[in-house]
Amino acid sequence: MKLTVSVKNAAGETLASATGEGRVFLEYKAAYQPGDVVCLASDEAGYVVAQLEDSLPETFGRLNAEARLPIPFEERRICYSPKAFVGEEHLIWARCATEAEISARRNLALNPLDCHANQGLFPHATANVETRGEASFEARNAIDGIYANEGHGVYPYSSWGINRDPNAALTIDFGRAVTVDEVVVTLRNDFPHDNWWQSAVIRFDDGSSETLHFEKVAWPQHTAIAPRTVRTATLEQLIQCPDDPSPFPALTQLELWGTEA
Repeated sequence: MKLTVSVKNAAGETLASATGEGRVFLEYKAAYQPGDVVCLASDEAGYVVAQLEDSLPETFGRLNAEARLPIPFEERRICYSPKAFVGEEHLIWARCATEAEISARRNLALNPLDCHANQGLFPHATANVETRGEASFEARNAIDGIYANEGHGVYPYSSWGINRDPNAALTIDFGRAVTVDEVVVTLRNDFPHDNWWQSAVIRFDDGSSETLHFEKVAWPQHTAIAPRTVRTATLEQLIQCPDDPSPFPALTQLELWGTEA
């Protein structure tokens, strides 16, 4: 699989690019400007491990089309580490995933590189509501692998916020068929500011669903489910605690464990 990484500006012009067979590295020696985008493309769909920003962890994903990571500025930066995207020296790389990595059981929902603009590197998170449209409360925050949950707002306390909407739903698109056998939920734990969900439903595109039950705890809550092969999963029917006066429940992380189908 031939891989290409590049940096493009707001006009779509390529500022730097590198291509390699099975593995590619790009050293970008300039400060990012508003409108810049880091891109990852290949000549065929396949599994990759990529690090498009060297302050973020390397990410396993299914590359189905060009992946785009817009460089965040101002309010869009607050859910990332202050060390991210700064300076005039950036190492961008990607490689084909190994067979051992592809076959391993793992959190199939994890993607620290996800964002609204990502339509190529899966999994990808979307939601029907995000609190005030702010970066701190986007769907992507629930799959970025950051578990700090005793605050809210700026990094490292980003979360998926539902803007008090009782019909809020979060969907994970895996971009291919996967087999899911466990759901792990980490609720935001910023009490007394927060409320919390007592239960939720996880619905899959094969027509099946599972009801999840939660406690008011800070750590990840595990639910084993019968294995099923699916392409999407939606967390919905979020029932918050009626006895808690706060109107602000939120989700820190959603994990969906399993294997490639």
